[in-house]
Amino acid sequence: MKIEELDDAECSIDEQEKYEKQMVSVEVKRALVGAGARILFYPTLLYNVLRNKIEAEFRWWDQIDEFLLLGAVPFPKDVPLLKSLGVGGVITLNEPYETLVPSSLYRVSDITFPFLKAHGIDHLVIPTRDYLFAPSIVDINQAVQFIHQNATCGKTTYVHCKAGRGRSTTIVLCYLVEYKHMTPAAALEYVRSRRPRVLLAPSQWKAVQNYNNRRPCPLPYSPSGDAVLITKADLEGYHSTCDADMELAIVPKLPRTMPMIARLSCLFASLKVSGSSVPMIRRLPVSESRAC
Repeated sequence: MKIEELDDAECSIDEQEKYEKQMVSVEVKRALVGAGARILFYPTLLYNVLRNKIEAEFRWWDQIDEFLLLGAVPFPKDVPLLKSLGVGGVITLNEPYETLVPSSLYRVSDITFPFLKAHGIDHLVIPTRDYLFAPSIVDINQAVQFIHQNATCGKTTYVHCKAGRGRSTTIVLCYLVEYKHMTPAAALEYVRSRRPRVLLAPSQWKAVQNYNNRRPCPLPYSPSGDAVLITKADLEGYHSTCDADMELAIVPKLPRTMPMIARLSCLFASLKVSGSSVPMIRRLPVSESRAC
């Protein structure tokens, strides 16, 4: 017995050490990717700007639907243009060093900055590391609801990262899955038709799939709306001996809006019409009268 306890203890120690090593490996990976992203930020940004100037099809942002834009990191000069396009909210997935427009410029007021025009754009910042990382499920939920609330008010949301390819596309796909009822694959195909250069890292695509899988399955329903569905959970606690030989049946659901008509229908069912067209009342057994 003592030997087994020692073995269990050793196993738990080994598992703990293995977990700690994995955590250290993840942190090292994050640090290396973060350092590389910082080094490559301005060269890749300049590359994107040049392609945008040279190639007409290399657009800085693309319209995904009526109230949703997907694109690259905006410059301060782009804010008035976004406002003119009906943008009422911006979602930024850049880390601080990648962000070129401060929140104050989106939401600037005449009192705080009297020399600047007030844009009245809500700004949601979700810092996410570039290249290999995706926003968390909590952040995705917040962003999806942000887009939906703007859309219900007739406002467009601009979702962006550095190039409008990975991190921002993750949010847009989850929005399409949630509110446009698309599958992840169909959403990705549709977004690529609007913005061909989108490209997701494996972790970002996995985040979209996890977001789709976390949605509850629709409950069963009666297409005609006239039946009551009974599950096993509804029958717990009703295992009586007198009911052992009884079978379940689907009972028509009476409309709640017309209780008097429902009562009259039960009354007419209990009447037997004779050949003289005079209704003769027939006494029903107790079991039949209870059915009404």
